[in-house]
Amino acid sequence: QPPLVESGGGLVQPGGSLRLSCATSGFSLDYLAVAWFRQAPGKEREGVSCITRSRSTTTFADSVKGRFTISRDNAENTVYLQMNSLRPEDTAIYYCAADLRGTSCSGAGDDYDYWGQGTQVTVSS
Repeated sequence: QPPLVESGGGLVQPGGSLRLSCATSGFSLDYLAVAWFRQAPGKEREGVSCITRSRSTTTFADSVKGRFTISRDNAENTVYLQMNSLRPEDTAIYYCAADLRGTSCSGAGDDYDYWGQGTQVTVSS
């Protein structure tokens, strides 16, 4: 079983919203930085957003600024990605990833230690 588990994906109409969740199976996320990446068909994986253990956030993708919000709930051991005003170009598999260093956000996937299996988000009318 992957160390991280994403949920919340699905089919939504343009302009709609989804909230993705990233949870762990057996360890705490409290001291880790967690990021969301996405990969659309035929495209390279791109960083979307990240949150450090001190709750500092970084948005990597300019196209999601003002629409997507990352947050964490340590009591629930979960990191969320709230996605509003969704567009067809947001269609992708969304992955969460965790960095053991925890103190900074990186947009490079190789800097992350744990990954989930991904959840499909499809924006279509």
